[in-house]
Amino acid sequence: MIWKYPLSDIDLGEEEEREVLKTLRSRWLSTGLVTEKFEKAFSEYLGGGDAIAVSSGTAALHLALACLGLGEGDEVILPSLTFIATANAVLYVGAKPIFADIGGEEDLNIAFEEVEKKITEKTKAIMVMHYGGYPCEMKAILGIAKRHGLYVIEDAAHAPGAEYRGKKCGLLGDIGCFSFFSNKNLVTGEGGMVVTRDRAWAEKVRRLRSHGMEALSWDKYRGRLSSYDVQEIGYNYRTTEIQSALGLVQLKKLDRNNRKRKGLVEIYREGLQGVNDVSIPFSKFEGNPSYHLFPILVAPRIDRNRMMARLKDFGIQASVHYPPVHLFSFYRRRLGLREGMFPKTEEVSRREVTLPLHPRMKAEHVKWIVKKVKIVIRAS
Repeated sequence: MIWKYPLSDIDLGEEEEREVLKTLRSRWLSTGLVTEKFEKAFSEYLGGGDAIAVSSGTAALHLALACLGLGEGDEVILPSLTFIATANAVLYVGAKPIFADIGGEEDLNIAFEEVEKKITEKTKAIMVMHYGGYPCEMKAILGIAKRHGLYVIEDAAHAPGAEYRGKKCGLLGDIGCFSFFSNKNLVTGEGGMVVTRDRAWAEKVRRLRSHGMEALSWDKYRGRLSSYDVQEIGYNYRTTEIQSALGLVQLKKLDRNNRKRKGLVEIYREGLQGVNDVSIPFSKFEGNPSYHLFPILVAPRIDRNRMMARLKDFGIQASVHYPPVHLFSFYRRRLGLREGMFPKTEEVSRREVTLPLHPRMKAEHVKWIVKKVKIVIRAS
């Protein structure tokens, strides 16, 4: 189906085409000089730290956990209202995901009060996910982590450019993880980034992303060495020069496009304010989010599936962010989880609808979508 208004779209232009073509003509396509430039530029954009480009946001999460030495017998506290990769990465290293509930209908992020309740002698880390690009309450999370001697990992897949109290997301905790998937604010198709202020962790992530080798093929190509050593098992999580070329251009557009997203969200909120049976999360949020998603909650009496089907008839793509991870069949079987354990997460997930939001949209598009949403809600 060709959507009139897709959920997301990419701001790509001639500069991306030019840089990709330049990279192709260089005849060096795996991790190399362009990737080094992208890492440096991303680090500077965040305001410091080391940035290590990897093959995906999932790879970034896995490497962050592996770098910290988490493994069997360890527990990591995280939200269930997240993409499955957040939880899967914990299992990749042999640790156990411990889910915590969200703040509620206004705040779809993990609740720091719930985090503290889940801490045991086995807890080693807290993994937050900045839902929709709205930063978590990091002061409280970091305070809990400090009191209990825990690591804090940021799943910042939604939050490139988002700020918490004047500081960019990704460098608020110990390690930050970004995704550059095709629906993200910064797009390279696939790809991700690990960021940290700890130089030793950064060096370990660099080794782990390339089979545990002490050097890359790029180093051999530059004549810096002829052989290498491997002291620990690693993975093939390298990115490509093509992705990095796209990333460098996309990074220059990031703040501008986040401002566009903000303007569109303001139009959505104004148009839907006061509409019966619709509420808008984060409406009281004070800060500088990246506006990755525009979620709404419909009243329990509204048939959400029917509503989304009617929007589809108008050519409007809608989605759900997210089905709770703890209710997936695999997690039920693996961890003995069941319905009713995280009531706020489950309630929000039953009622959440994500509407289109991307930098190629215009104000009149949002106003048109708002009109159709009102029609569909009234009909429901």
